Amino acid sequence: MRKFFGGKVGKRATRSRLGDFFVVFFLGLLALFMAAPMIYTINLAFKPMGELLRFPPTFFVQNPTLRNFADLSNAVSSSAVPFSRYLFNSFFISVFGTAGHVLLASLAAYPLAKHKFPGQKFIFTMIIFALMFSPIILNVPRYLQIAGFGWLDSYLAVMLPAMVTTLGLYLMKQFMEQINDATLEAARIDGANEWATWWFIVMPSVKPAYLTLILFAFQAIWNDSNAVMLYITTESKKTLPLALTYVMQGGLPRLGATAVIGLLLMIPPIAIFIVTQSNVIETMKSSGLKD
Repeated sequence: MRKFFGGKVGKRATRSRLGDFFVVFFLGLLALFMAAPMIYTINLAFKPMGELLRFPPTFFVQNPTLRNFADLSNAVSSSAVPFSRYLFNSFFISVFGTAGHVLLASLAAYPLAKHKFPGQKFIFTMIIFALMFSPIILNVPRYLQIAGFGWLDSYLAVMLPAMVTTLGLYLMKQFMEQINDATLEAARIDGANEWATWWFIVMPSVKPAYLTLILFAFQAIWNDSNAVMLYITTESKKTLPLALTYVMQGGLPRLGATAVIGLLLMIPPIAIFIVTQSNVIETMKSSGLKD
């Protein structure tokens, strides 16, 4: 046939310039909609009290000030726990929790993706089922487990549950399945054991996946105040999101300081995204690994 639905065979369909314009326009609006909360949070941190209380509120700051940062410093200087301690706790728990999650997810995903053993399909089915449920339903049994191990009121109580979430395992397993089996077999023929194959062959091949996992895991742990409230009782071991709660309890005089803490909470995840954005985009496109 020379024609198909009115067009020549092999002719590439293209959009008109008007169609391209509407696609770009729509994507631009979507990007602005997603960026608006972050832009507003940044402006909020520099608004004077008069603009913070204005109704209807303005989106952009009109008379920027650094007074809110001074108010935050004054608010935390009178606290029994220094603000730097909350900041250290957040970074310590987030960094080590993220590293542990990526390590355990990668180690568990490798045999699931590249080895055959009894119960393999059943285990992966359970992992998929676990993705369907909210982590909140595990609070009571997880609390009993942590109390039984004697880990209450310790960093481990917050970090260990974050290390064993199933999303990272699922992501790593799906990417590892795309690695050419011939490459792994060649490494084994050359004398590499399973540990060396995993570290020198598999992990570099799934770099986009584990960098994406680092971003998601860090963001989840950094903003998680629920686990800290459940398992931590000592004030000096609590994290920055809880410090935000304490500052907010000061009412309207602490409104500016609250806006600054919101900005501080937003900075680390954004910084990690900027560093890993190319790999995150590659993962989102579900790019495969070529043979």
